[in-house]
Amino acid sequence: MQEKKIFFVSDVHLGHPSLETARWREHLFVQWLDEIKPHAEAIYLVGDIFDFWYEYRKVVPRGFVRTLGKLAELTDAGIPIHFFTGNHDVWVFDYLPKETGVVVHREPITQELKGKKFYIAHGDGLGPGDLNYKLLKRIFTSKTLQWLFSRLHPNFSLWLAHSWSNSSRDAKGIQAEGFNGEEKELIYLHAKKVLSKSYFDYMVFGHRHLMLDLPLGESRFINLGDWLYHFSYGVFDGRTFELKQVTAEQVEKVKNRFGLKNDK
Repeated sequence: MQEKKIFFVSDVHLGHPSLETARWREHLFVQWLDEIKPHAEAIYLVGDIFDFWYEYRKVVPRGFVRTLGKLAELTDAGIPIHFFTGNHDVWVFDYLPKETGVVVHREPITQELKGKKFYIAHGDGLGPGDLNYKLLKRIFTSKTLQWLFSRLHPNFSLWLAHSWSNSSRDAKGIQAEGFNGEEKELIYLHAKKVLSKSYFDYMVFGHRHLMLDLPLGESRFINLGDWLYHFSYGVFDGRTFELKQVTAEQVEKVKNRFGLKNDK
């Protein structure tokens, strides 16, 4: 019997820049989930899976039916799925876990997977500095703000949220900045601080849209990339952690189904 593996993916940004223009990427993502299903022991969705998500008490955002259905299918089959809220989908409440069976994480977690110690987090707001964003995150997670936002009509509130999301530096391509170096990369500095107190074999993050597998002492610092540029993911088989990408042929095939050229 083939040994099961653990899969990691982040920053899919479903719905960016709009449901219609991003529909092909959702099809590609669901196709990938379907392909890994026979091999998956567990799946970690490490933040910003949706470009924006908000759950009202009675309604949820339009779209993503294929993704939600596939997640429910996988959890129904007994595959644990861990969903980390990122800075773009921080407003996940009870609908997503109840309907799809995912386990929601709002903070970094530590777990032993196949005998190795993992530290897993989306990565936003971690590390020194970046005080403006940390203040913004506190505002976004405020119960008062969430209550006020819920009072807005969904047509207006979702338009407002998507306008903000599309203008943010993440949506424009934070990965274009490149790795800032070991002394300036905030998430890397956070990982070093965590490791100074406790050892982990792997430190796994998203958020930065970079594919990185770097030594950090005797540990590995992993950034999972994204599904805007790289269509990348991580695989751990118990011995090695690999960063992989959906093949260009698979991407082009899905694009062709939607009448898109491969440079779009």
